[in-house]
Amino acid sequence: MKRILSRSSLSAFFLFCLSSISSAQDLTGIWRGYFISDGGLQYKLEFQVEQNKTLSVTGVSYSYLDVRFYGKATMTGNFNQAEKKFQIQELRTVEVRNLGGGGTCLMNYNFTYSKSGREEFLEGSFLGKTENKKDPKQNGMWGDCGGGTVYLRKVPTSEFYVEPFLRDKPEEHTTRNNRPVENPKPTTKTNTTTKTNTPKTNISSKPPVIKKNTAKNNKPVIKPDTDTKTDTTKKIVTQPQIKKPVVQTNTSTPTVFKNRENTLAQAVTVNTNLITIKLYDNGEIDDDTISVYVDKQLMLSHKRLSTVPITLQLNFDENDTEHEVVMVAENLGRIPPNTSLMIINAGDKRYQVQITSTEQKNAMVRFKYVKPE
Repeated sequence: MKRILSRSSLSAFFLFCLSSISSAQDLTGIWRGYFISDGGLQYKLEFQVEQNKTLSVTGVSYSYLDVRFYGKATMTGNFNQAEKKFQIQELRTVEVRNLGGGGTCLMNYNFTYSKSGREEFLEGSFLGKTENKKDPKQNGMWGDCGGGTVYLRKVPTSEFYVEPFLRDKPEEHTTRNNRPVENPKPTTKTNTTTKTNTPKTNISSKPPVIKKNTAKNNKPVIKPDTDTKTDTTKKIVTQPQIKKPVVQTNTSTPTVFKNRENTLAQAVTVNTNLITIKLYDNGEIDDDTISVYVDKQLMLSHKRLSTVPITLQLNFDENDTEHEVVMVAENLGRIPPNTSLMIINAGDKRYQVQITSTEQKNAMVRFKYVKPE
């Protein structure tokens, strides 16, 4: 028996299909950010991917630590549209520069896709395995090269060579100077901490210990702030410990709290009385500037977010078990909104919070201290 649809039903069906197609997410493009290994090293990372109609994805990855390591690899994966899950893994490295010598590692990434306004993000984890260049069948097992967390944001430009499958698209992706970079030269940074069990680093011998590096950019090493290092172009802003920020003679509410809504980004419960907070620009460095208030008291004013962390510490005691930390956007940078990544170290636990603030809304993280049993 045939079902006959009326003209109105056909129109509704057509509009539904059109809406479904238009809402489908396309991962094709450039994604840039970083990954943090289990050992605490932070590598710069860029994906260039192309998604086809079946939601399978191919592409390349670029990653580097500093002058010690740079690598490019081919990738393949798939995107689960319904669950917003994206899995992609490297197949083989096609270009490697490793001053430490030895072998390389391939990466397997598992992401969750999210969108905030016009901003698109991939956030998840990875596992690494040793690569056998001569016989891929002899590659290691996932996890034998360690793992970690990874954060990417979709951006319009590349810091490397733009692949042909993206250059041939109607909306051409370009490098920062609007032409492909044929011979990428990774930006170098000061990094005095080296580890041997980090993805894509030397796995057969220890990398050289770099005592001093005068290059301009340095990937921050996530570690306790007992020994703050100085970069040649930027300084890590370290604030003194905040023991009781609420003890102030001026208890009036700041004007920026009256004119903007404080939106709770996350509530964090800790069981150590001292925590360290680090703030980075999330994704592309676009001159985002913030001020930070703790319990309505200004602690950091007009600080520029970058790959070098802005750092402060909070102290708790039995009479002072809660703190509210509020990030206020002083500008929206070149790519609105103002986005940052908060890394929280509380004893042996580590938390990560995505922060978004605008000229109408501040981002608040509420901390509560619970004494361990």
